Amino acid sequence: MSEMPTPAASAHGEHETFSARVLRQTAARWGARIGVAWIGLVALAAVFAPFLANSHPLALKTSDGWSSPLLEHLTWMDVSLLAAFIAVLVVWFLRRRLSGARRLAVLTLAVLAAAVPAYLLVNPPQAVVFETYRQALASGAAEQAVFAPVPYSPTDRSRDKPLSLSPPDSVHLMGTDEDGADVLSRMIHACRIALGIGFVATGIALAIGILFGGIMGFFTGWVEILMMRFLEIFESIPQLFLLLTVVSFFGRNIYLIMAVIGLTSWPGYARYLRAEFLKLRQQDFVQAAQACGLPIWSVLFRHMLPNGVAPLLVAASFGIASAILAEATLSFLGLGVVDAPSWGGMLNQAVGPGGTFAVWLATYPGLAIFLTVFAYNLIGEALRDAIDPHLQRAPG
Repeated sequence: MSEMPTPAASAHGEHETFSARVLRQTAARWGARIGVAWIGLVALAAVFAPFLANSHPLALKTSDGWSSPLLEHLTWMDVSLLAAFIAVLVVWFLRRRLSGARRLAVLTLAVLAAAVPAYLLVNPPQAVVFETYRQALASGAAEQAVFAPVPYSPTDRSRDKPLSLSPPDSVHLMGTDEDGADVLSRMIHACRIALGIGFVATGIALAIGILFGGIMGFFTGWVEILMMRFLEIFESIPQLFLLLTVVSFFGRNIYLIMAVIGLTSWPGYARYLRAEFLKLRQQDFVQAAQACGLPIWSVLFRHMLPNGVAPLLVAASFGIASAILAEATLSFLGLGVVDAPSWGGMLNQAVGPGGTFAVWLATYPGLAIFLTVFAYNLIGEALRDAIDPHLQRAPG
């Protein structure tokens, strides 16, 4: 007697894969939709930050004709992010023709093909005087200029018109900080650090956790015992104190901060994958793969990993939020990246010289951190409910 298809299978196809079902059930929850919408908004702000907030005109007309100072001052990172955005769109439109592994490979190759030449070839002017454009327009040396929606760069201190710790007004919609820089511009450009620190640090932690946890969950005996003791040593390292030590010795380098957060966050992912592999290693398909003589790496990462990766996705969503909080804490303590906008660093500036308190400098960055962390938590909870049948509930 043949098994009757479930209502879900009848509505969405009898051969719906596990990943497709998880994505469908996750997307059906309003919490996940709200979280993805906010993260998407932050991602768009990060990619198009130079075109949203910049003191360099997008188009400038002088006696020599039209030019684009904004495009001339784009950095290699600006170009790389734009190329990555285009690559994501291409992969999205071709998603039905490419498998999951091929999508990742195409995306990675496209980003590298743009980032490496951009790093080697893009060389914007180093000496920047933002007042030049405003003075040229005031004196008539420039006939016309088209600016970004927010005509201030995050490092434009408006030294031609000092406005230190100015509250929001019609010119600076979110006010200015203690150096006279526009808060809205810094909020937009700070999206890059918020997203970068989360994805890069979590990516490092996932890579190490998958490799370590996969080996630890497949082998038993003294190999597992030694690896567990090594994992427990890493779990005992206090992340914040290590970050403070590294920054004090090696300086405020954002890539170093990402690496430290990633290198101290992997034990949790390793434990999750070890538990999954302990359940999977006695399954028939694993025994069959070993009986066919497949190499260990193929059994681990081509057959077992796709069936045990689901809990890692949930943990990764919470891990990204934790990485953002770690960087924000470091910046709040005044040990973040130098001369780069960060939400935590802006919170640190809320208390100005003489003990004055700038409400707007505490409200906007604090709200951004809260909403971003909350969005990742919403996505993580929706993924957890979709993956675990014991936790599934009606969408909402």
